[in-house]
Amino acid sequence: MTPVAMWDRLKDQARNLQQSRGGQGTGGPGAGGPGATGQGHGSRPGSGGGSKAQLVGLLKSQLASVKAELKSGAYRDASMAMCALVAAADGHVDPSERQRMESMIVGNDVLQNFPPEQLRQRFNRHVDRLTADFQAGRAEALQEIAKAAKKPAEARAVVQTGIVIAGADGHIDQSEQQAIREACAALGLSPEEFGM
Repeated sequence: MTPVAMWDRLKDQARNLQQSRGGQGTGGPGAGGPGATGQGHGSRPGSGGGSKAQLVGLLKSQLASVKAELKSGAYRDASMAMCALVAAADGHVDPSERQRMESMIVGNDVLQNFPPEQLRQRFNRHVDRLTADFQAGRAEALQEIAKAAKKPAEARAVVQTGIVIAGADGHIDQSEQQAIREACAALGLSPEEFGM
């Protein structure tokens, strides 16, 4: 199965999951518990923490299935810019958040295609620029992300990686969703394709 066919299948699964969860409230795997509902994170019907957690799980599986194809420098660099944009989405990154993000990045199955030091260096370079001057750092990160647009499978994988990292704490807040939507725009992708 081609990566595009796999992505289409995953998209259909995610859409069906969101539709089926839309009217159910809580219940089922990943629903309920901290971060699953409300908490001021812009929850709306069909996008509660439970369905987002399940969507993140589906995206992780899809990324793992195409791991062998995600070895280019463009994917690596765009993914690190995406992770930094998500980390700094609220305008700041404290040292503990930076360390937590680094750990998630180097522990990510797909990103293990690359040496950890390369990932840390690129992630930290973008975070430093974002925290020094958010608007300039944001523009630079989006330019780096846009370079992955040449290969649609990689472009989608960059967004998926950002969603997986953003959703690792059980929710994706409004500022993180906005960063993901901006990355989608830079890549010529529809945010709705990713449930954003």
